[in-house]
Amino acid sequence: MEKYEMSRQTVEKLENNFMYHTPKDDQMERYKFLRDEAKKLAFNIVRSTPISREQSLALTNLEEAIFWANAAIARNE
Repeated sequence: MEKYEMSRQTVEKLENNFMYHTPKDDQMERYKFLRDEAKKLAFNIVRSTPISREQSLALTNLEEAIFWANAAIARNE
């Protein structure tokens, strides 16, 4: 089934991206800070915009942004 070769760097990146990263040092505090700030913004989005597809997309993309911010911490520290 394998058709293409992978560089060692690609293998290492995939291994890192698909593993559990135990929080260390102040990471839990930073995850919580980011979630809390995003929650404030989410409430402001809902209070300030009509229920619509666009509102839903704004909230979904906010969730995604926090996911990627947390992944940046977990994967790169």
